[in-house]
Amino acid sequence: MYFGHFAVATVIKAKNPDVPAAPIFLGTGVLDILDGAFILAGFDKVTPNLKASPYLFFNLTFIDWDHSFLAALFWSWLWGLICYYIYKKNKKIGWVAAITAFLHFVCDLPLHNHDMAWYPFSKGHWGMGMWGTYHAWAWVVEAAFTVGMLIYAYRVHRDRGEKITWQLALIGLLTISLSPWLSPMKIVATWPEPYATIGHGSLILLGFLLPALICTWLYKRSGLDIGKKAAAKA
Repeated sequence: MYFGHFAVATVIKAKNPDVPAAPIFLGTGVLDILDGAFILAGFDKVTPNLKASPYLFFNLTFIDWDHSFLAALFWSWLWGLICYYIYKKNKKIGWVAAITAFLHFVCDLPLHNHDMAWYPFSKGHWGMGMWGTYHAWAWVVEAAFTVGMLIYAYRVHRDRGEKITWQLALIGLLTISLSPWLSPMKIVATWPEPYATIGHGSLILLGFLLPALICTWLYKRSGLDIGKKAAAKA
């Protein structure tokens, strides 16, 4: 899952207006931000495969350091702990940040092709395999899920007299950009190694980091975010 994670974060933010956007939107992608960094560092391994639809065009050969069950629990807990201390020991922010981060793992389960381990180097793996079974239709399912989440978030904000127009537009753009027909991963998968792996890791890292930072800025710009001092008092 990619754009669907940001849709989930939008709902979490809508339901928790007293939680800053940064712990939520960075948290929803923290596992893949780590994944991109670990691929670049050589800890995780991906393999180009132009038949790996609908939009990755890589096999996730080894992603145990961030997308195994125990690793996801650890990184989610650590992210929550970091946010807890950054925001002056605010327990709610810490919990929301940790839960948001772990929901990334949960939301990935239906789509991943049996490549999510129980723990690093374990033989048992998870993943219901919608990518491998339904191909382009898996993108349609994720897009429909995203639309549903965004409609719900829009209504929650609307009922409070708030607007998230630009946030919705950004996530819509992400949805289109990673469609089976426009995904930049398809081009990167044709590059010779090690450039394909470097390109994949870079796109994963930046593909989660930059939209998260932009979303955080958009919430601050629209007056729907709170700063550290306000969070500490909450």
